[in-house]
Amino acid sequence: MTDPVKVGFAGVGLMGRGMAGNILAKGYPLTVLGHRNRAPVEELTALGAAEAATPKELAAASDIVILCMPNSRVVERVCLGADGIIEGGKPGTLVLDTSTAEPASTKRVAVALAETGIDFIDAPMTMTPKEAMEGTLNVLVGGPDALVEKARPVLECYARNIFHIGPLGAAHSLKLINNFMSMSMSALVAEAATTARAAGVDLGKLREVVSAGAVNSGMFQKIMAYAVDGDASGLQFAMANARKDVGYYNDIAAEAGLPAPFGSAALQLYTLACATGHGEEHVPLLVDVMAELGGLNGAGK
Repeated sequence: MTDPVKVGFAGVGLMGRGMAGNILAKGYPLTVLGHRNRAPVEELTALGAAEAATPKELAAASDIVILCMPNSRVVERVCLGADGIIEGGKPGTLVLDTSTAEPASTKRVAVALAETGIDFIDAPMTMTPKEAMEGTLNVLVGGPDALVEKARPVLECYARNIFHIGPLGAAHSLKLINNFMSMSMSALVAEAATTARAAGVDLGKLREVVSAGAVNSGMFQKIMAYAVDGDASGLQFAMANARKDVGYYNDIAAEAGLPAPFGSAALQLYTLACATGHGEEHVPLLVDVMAELGGLNGAGK
């Protein structure tokens, strides 16, 4: 009888907690990397997961290691730093990076790990922590066919749809383009809502009219839910992360020699939001940032 695939998970935060829980629920032996935020780690260990103290220890205990990190610098440190995955993995260990990361960094990490026989593919996801808990994420994968198929059974634990985008780095590139569009749309709607308020337009009427036309979108609804109803729960994504992702998108455009006028404008707004103390707030509260910039009292209704 074949031994079950042992899975390691680093980054059991807003998204990772649900993903890891679904892997565990499907019967895979799971080891999670310890973290200063003890609550999700303790929830998972209470359900049967083991805990590793370092990425090296995590890799040594796992056949497949999943990373869900805040940015590429952390991915590099976890993979290549002291007590990193590169020291604990063995030939054939497969690392799946679900982070929203810089494609150039992704390729550098993959090359370094390959020197020790460790495989690496990018596998970011779309949707929210709600879908992570439900196991219905959309997953984008970049890498060779054989590695994608090796990863597929584990990905299916938390994914409703799995899209093989292309070679290594392609999934991270597409995810950044997707996030650029969604974060730019969020900024556009926040600005439009603020202008509507200043012009005396009822925000409920703005939502009603746009909802009936071609401009309507999921992001429009999420931002307007906060602008009209004060409900920010539909988009639990920090403005600091939006700034990071739009910045990475701008890097892709620059490397391709392309102008990025909308990317530059969105980056400027999210940078300003972070500089004025809103970085840890979720993106719908960009409505408040725009209100402050416009001299309006509060936001929403």
